[in-house]
Amino acid sequence: MSAGTDGFVLTSSPHTTATDTVQRIMFAVVITLLPAVVMSVFYFGLRVLALYVIAIVASLLTESLCKLARGRSPWSIADGSAVVTAILLVMVLPPSISPVAVIVGSVVAIFLGKEVFGGIGANVFNPALVGRAFLSAAYPVQITTWSVPNRVFGFLPQGIDAQTQATPLAAARFEGIREELPNLVFGQIGGSIGETGALFILIGGVALLALKLIRWEMVVSLLGTVVALTGLFHLVDPGTYASPVFHLFSGGLMLGAFYMATDMVSTPYTRSGNLIFGFGAGLLVVVIRLFGGFPEGVMYAILLMNAVTPIINRYTDNRVFGAAPAGSKGATQ
Repeated sequence: MSAGTDGFVLTSSPHTTATDTVQRIMFAVVITLLPAVVMSVFYFGLRVLALYVIAIVASLLTESLCKLARGRSPWSIADGSAVVTAILLVMVLPPSISPVAVIVGSVVAIFLGKEVFGGIGANVFNPALVGRAFLSAAYPVQITTWSVPNRVFGFLPQGIDAQTQATPLAAARFEGIREELPNLVFGQIGGSIGETGALFILIGGVALLALKLIRWEMVVSLLGTVVALTGLFHLVDPGTYASPVFHLFSGGLMLGAFYMATDMVSTPYTRSGNLIFGFGAGLLVVVIRLFGGFPEGVMYAILLMNAVTPIINRYTDNRVFGAAPAGSKGATQ
């Protein structure tokens, strides 16, 4: 095909335009995270705010150095993706984590989680979870040391973490103690920094859905699978297995469903693929929470499903752009 004979000029992709840019999308994500971020500071103090700043600076610096090493402009950090990665990384870490560990996790998240694959749009795994997974191996004690949150809402009942310093999932799994629902909803619980109330994460997640920045298929299939499967086990043996409502509002499930599993790069781009990914991640979460050696499985579930995303995309998007549907009499143009 040439311009002289057919009247077309071939150019490199992308071939479509849109009003949304990476920078606008990342800015919107940061705004929707603010309710949970602000509450995390109220619950765990200004030290947490310092950790956010440290992670953002380390992530931006790492990405700039990677761009320079590849002969590209370091000012691409203005797209905001490194900032989102840094915030999400801090949110999945315990409040007592050391600044050095946060810096290491940020470097790993940006370098190994994104830049070694070619930068934004090319990474296979969610960068923030890559950093979290590395810290789990490098700092096993720090990553499982929890802090008692400040008592922000006086009307909430006394939490179990005030006595055991355990996360609700760990207390339920290993001690048979189940946190009361109001504490889970508002986040007055021990756990990762981002587990500062499912309510505040839910507010941000609904905003993302309203702005059409994430697909409801992923969120509904992941959360729905967890609720359905834990509900079945709870019906069989309510004394051993916690209720589906407890699992829904515990741990990092809300954060993972709205902000991790919906990553535009490392998860499927088809609607049916989102349903498959969400079901698979939800299934893995339940298996790990109920039968694994760890009380929480959201991180591992999403990373494992990230690995099979290319296969999901391959078998859920077989239509060739511009081709006539199978059985159609029309010819491909």
